[in-house]
Amino acid sequence: MNTSDVNFAHFFDYLLKARGRLLDWVRAQPAAVYTRTYPMGMGSIRATLVHTAGAEWAYVERLTGKDVSIGDSPFTVERQPEFEPFAAAWERRAPLTRQALAALGDPARPIEFTSRMGPKAMRVRTTAGGIGGQLLFHEVHHRAQVMAMLRQAGVAAENLDYSVLLFERTPIG
Repeated sequence: MNTSDVNFAHFFDYLLKARGRLLDWVRAQPAAVYTRTYPMGMGSIRATLVHTAGAEWAYVERLTGKDVSIGDSPFTVERQPEFEPFAAAWERRAPLTRQALAALGDPARPIEFTSRMGPKAMRVRTTAGGIGGQLLFHEVHHRAQVMAMLRQAGVAAENLDYSVLLFERTPIG
């Protein structure tokens, strides 16, 4: 069996570090900031974060061969209306996501599923590596939206760059 030269689990570890900082910024705000309407992302910090967690859940399920729908997801605004229970539930899922990425196997392994997440059902054909990459990049995309929302609320939410969080830096001189 081929294995990927990309260590998806390593990059997920970075996401968790960045996610932790992002969630700390959200946690420090009044609940009104979490639910406030913004003209970007999914329309609120809550909806954007819950969407991101739901997508991660669905990608992991698909990596393991399960066919899922949004109705199956533990991550919907209706099921996760409050920040702290949502953040705790997403944190509990992290080891399962990391394990799925670590056990990805051949990144060229074909995966086909029916997506019922949008207005029209779609047949999707991709690869395990494609899902692994999408899982990682999808969060970065929505994290940037949440950071922009936080900045609109007056929070200095900046610099969750990979190099800032993971590169070793030593002062010279």
